[in-house]
Amino acid sequence: MKTKYIAAWVLAAGLVTGCGDKFLTVNPETALTSNNFFTSESDFKQAVNAAYEPFRQMYNERAWVLEEMHSDNTYYARNTLYGAVDPTENVADFAVPTANGVTANDNVLVQYRLNYRIIARANQILALIDGVDFDAVSKANLKGQAFFLRAFCYFDLIRLFGKVPLHLVPVTGRDDAPVPLSSTEEVYAQIEKDAKEAAAGLFDKAKQEPGRVTSATAKMLLANLYITQKKWPAAETLLKEIESSGQYALMPDYNDAFSTTSGNKNNKESLFEIQYMEGSAGYNGNQIYRFIPSPITATEIAPITGTSNPQGTSQESNNIPTPDLIAAYETGDKRKDISIGYVTLSGSRVQNKTYPYIKKYARTHSLHNNTGQNWPVYRYAEVLLFLAESLNEQGKPADAAAYLNQVRTRAGLAATKAASQADMREAIFKERRVELAFENKRWFDLTRTGRVQEIIGAYGARVKANPQAYYFPADAVPPSNAFTVLDDYYGLPAVEAALTPHF
Repeated sequence: MKTKYIAAWVLAAGLVTGCGDKFLTVNPETALTSNNFFTSESDFKQAVNAAYEPFRQMYNERAWVLEEMHSDNTYYARNTLYGAVDPTENVADFAVPTANGVTANDNVLVQYRLNYRIIARANQILALIDGVDFDAVSKANLKGQAFFLRAFCYFDLIRLFGKVPLHLVPVTGRDDAPVPLSSTEEVYAQIEKDAKEAAAGLFDKAKQEPGRVTSATAKMLLANLYITQKKWPAAETLLKEIESSGQYALMPDYNDAFSTTSGNKNNKESLFEIQYMEGSAGYNGNQIYRFIPSPITATEIAPITGTSNPQGTSQESNNIPTPDLIAAYETGDKRKDISIGYVTLSGSRVQNKTYPYIKKYARTHSLHNNTGQNWPVYRYAEVLLFLAESLNEQGKPADAAAYLNQVRTRAGLAATKAASQADMREAIFKERRVELAFENKRWFDLTRTGRVQEIIGAYGARVKANPQAYYFPADAVPPSNAFTVLDDYYGLPAVEAALTPHF
């Protein structure tokens, strides 16, 4: 078992590479470096495993802050007994302090660094893999995973920041670490190139090891890029390839689209999900404990988590479903009760003491603060909704309805009544909100459709006009700077800015 983790440790620390004349570089025989580790297919498999690893922290801790709570879908519920958590509350309040294009917000910094950690590991793999001889099909699959991971992380970065450094080869020293910021168009072009390379080399779902990305995952990423760029026919082609592959389908029950803490993982609906495992090995998550309203007693939390040793918590309450999202569900929508639950907190200072919480991720598990359910990144339901959007934007609302209605039928809803292109556009936009709630899609839907000012401006006005409806105690109000920073992009991390002259 020890060798299984060697690559992860080496890559996390940063692989040592030779510099200057090679005869001056002497590696101790007991040390692992890029000069003596990447010598076999097994080494590259371990390296690819290590490249996935930062996703666990990213999706457990930061992505939902920056991409879901920074929207009108979720908010925070101040626990005055705990104290302020300004970096997170500033994100929820659209009040991230930013000056000269940079911010000191810790959520921004950690998300930025985790993405680049994956990119650095992918670059190391891609720089060395062709120099080692092993099975060509296996090599193409490993390269495909590295290309996908690099493309995926750059897609996340460019949608968060607008301009980022584009590193495509390993950094060998301090001098070549700082590079100029690349434009959105330049980064999009690289994402497209990498995603195409990935799709060509990756195995399909039937052949791929569960948990790893597939050729369809790469096509979905590429389609997501094209939709962001409004390249509708190109997106339609890729999405129909996924649909016609026969390897994906909606799970009959929406509840079964998501894993339990120990089963139903990488199911028929899953194109890509972040892998967690409950237990002491260090692969676990604890998202529900980060989301649950507090202060909550052991008796109050027990029905939510199902553990044998329930324990109360008093941390800040984050990612709480907003009244706006709750009202977005139509009458009879089965997804509502699967996605959102309610809990009454005896120690709350809110008048009715009742809060909604994200039930979708509240899966019964054994150990307090230790969960194993996977996080959904791409599901087949989104393939169908993207297909509907691509067709509608090409002036085919009737064709779009067929795909939209597949999603609505599973939710127990009648077929859409939208007939015009404008009405269908709004119907798809609203359907994405409830189908993909709490899956980190809402912020990017707002930015790519140019609706941040419209929707968040009105949402912020509602919060400030009636704070008690948004989980504030009677004597508390949002900060004075709430909803004053309605930008499409975050500032770049100030800590990183201190290390480069380029931003």
